[in-house]
Amino acid sequence: MCARARARALGFIPGILPPGPLNAITDVAGVLVGQVTVIEGEGTRTGVTAIRPHPGNPYADRVPAGLFAMNGFGKMAGVTQVQELGELETPILLTNTLAVGRAMEALVDWTLAQPGNGQVRSVNAVVGETNDGRLNDIRARGVTALHCAEALAIAAPGPVAEGSVGAGTGTMAFGWKGGIGTSSRVLPAALGGWTVGALVQANYGGALCMAGLEVGRRLQKYYLAEHVAQQADADGSVMVILATDAPLSDRNLQRLARRAMAGIARTGAAFSDGSGDYALAFATHPEVIRTSARRAGVAHYADLPNDKASPLFVAAAEATEEAVLNALTMATTIESRINGRRCVGRSLPLDRVLALQGC
Repeated sequence: MCARARARALGFIPGILPPGPLNAITDVAGVLVGQVTVIEGEGTRTGVTAIRPHPGNPYADRVPAGLFAMNGFGKMAGVTQVQELGELETPILLTNTLAVGRAMEALVDWTLAQPGNGQVRSVNAVVGETNDGRLNDIRARGVTALHCAEALAIAAPGPVAEGSVGAGTGTMAFGWKGGIGTSSRVLPAALGGWTVGALVQANYGGALCMAGLEVGRRLQKYYLAEHVAQQADADGSVMVILATDAPLSDRNLQRLARRAMAGIARTGAAFSDGSGDYALAFATHPEVIRTSARRAGVAHYADLPNDKASPLFVAAAEATEEAVLNALTMATTIESRINGRRCVGRSLPLDRVLALQGC
């Protein structure tokens, strides 16, 4: 049996741009990720993933941000203010659908406790979700505000755990076990040398395609495969978080977020009626951070010209695509029992996938 490995190690290398040293969202300097996996009893299989845009206080030092919803069947919190103001004032938490309220509570508590926030009376907590109810007893409400607070507290730079961890513990994708995945791309120096990192919570369906290889169709597991015993579900959701150190405005970050869906499409997504497909992008360049001092008056921010953004768009699509593949190739089988029913999310059979490659 083939051991779990990242997609690149298995020969699946989407796109043309090189990854960063970690091939992770944390290749963007300053970005922190923390994850808490919640496995309790027979049915609870869920968790939390926290993304902090920088180590400081994001309420005081806000990062520009842009959002794109390919299909809005979701419960993502805080998005209207992000769209209106073009900025993040809290970290981002990813979790399951019925834990959004508790994650918001944790983000509010965390923000109010930050040094300098003693007079804060309004907090726009940003929380993304997917419904992991196929493997997790979601009605048991296994995620608590304490789990969310822990994910924020342990957020760190460096390698990011992938697969059946954090907010990806109970997710499914393309009929197999989904999860958390991450990747990055670095532009050549002649194009600015900027980095784009992606982190995904993969819980959606369609017909899996891995760097052009039609895995779902050839393994007979895909949406609309009538009369096939292992037909996969198209519904679910995907959350994509993009980070970049390029000096982008919130307007161009929205454009960057839109390109993440090109990466999701390349994996064979169905973008079905019941799928919540969201991408949120933020920039960490020092000259675009909306500090308290800059917000006190008329401020001048760096802004990469529109005609210089195209390579970043390519990077966003490629990093997103590879992040999804990493979520699948790193995910391990998860079993649970919900209301007396045995539930199994089987990991992608890497031996069979490699056989399709001719390996």
